[in-house]
Formats: sequence, C-alpha cells, structure tokens
Amino acid sequence: MLLEVRREPSANGCTLGSLYVDGAFECFTLEDVIREVPGEPVTAWKIPGATAIPSGTYQVTVNLSNRFQKLLPQLLDVPGFAGVRIHSGNCAADTEGCILVGRRRGVTTILESRLAFQALFPKIQAAISRGEPVQIRILNPPLVLPPNQVARA
Repeated sequence: MLLEVRREPSANGCTLGSLYVDGAFECFTLEDVIREVPGEPVTAWKIPGATAIPSGTYQVTVNLSNRFQKLLPQLLDVPGFAGVRIHSGNCAADTEGCILVGRRRGVTTILESRLAFQALFPKIQAAISRGEPVQIRILNPPLVLPPNQVARA
C-alpha cells in the first residue's frame, strides 16, 4: 500500500495537504510548517515542535503509542524526528511533526478528524495483516521563485 501526502505551500502557521491511498483521494492533512532546506541537515532547519518532517518515502508500521495509549500508524526512520504518527487532530497545536487527517478543511484547521482516521486506519491495518508493505511518500509543493530569480540546476 502506498500512502501519498501532497503538501500545499505552508501558510498561517501550518501546512495543509491531501492524502491518497494507492492513488485514490482519502482525506485532507494538516502538518507543521515546511522548513526543509534541500541538501541541509535537519538540525540546520528544524524548530522542535513546529516543523513538518522532511519530504521522502517512509515505511509505516502500527504499534502502541505511549502518548496516546492506543495503536497508531508510525513512520519509521524519519531523519531528525522520532515518534512520527498519523492521528486525529484539528490544528497545528495538535501536531509535533505528526500528520493529522480530516474529512473537511478550513484555512488553518481540518475537521471531522476522527471520522477520517476511523476510515483510514483499518485500511493500513488490513494491508499490514496481509503482509503487504505500507509506505508513505511525502511530497513538498513545487518551489515557487520570485520572478527575478532563476532556479539553479
């Protein structure tokens, strides 16, 4: 199973996006602000508790979250981050690098988060039970440069 988060540009202290399961739209996402600087180590740009994880592809497992005291999906081997989960929540204050899911969205919030999680989680669990690897690909929005700057190759 491939989960894919397509991020939009960060605005108003958060990053909204859309989550797809094997290419089909599943729900909306909310994360902290994208601060990633390609080619720079995470320690150079991370603000603890206020930074989205680096773009990339990560293995997903399901295990017990000590913080939430229930089974949740966890992203493994995220550079510079530990304990990154997919869970319910509504705004940037509800995430510390985790990916929040929701069925509806506002300007700085996602709504019907528990409903979105309740629909997504069984799909992840079923794939894992079948022995299918579950991965999540995080895609940053395209870099938009001011008109007077040219991208360097």
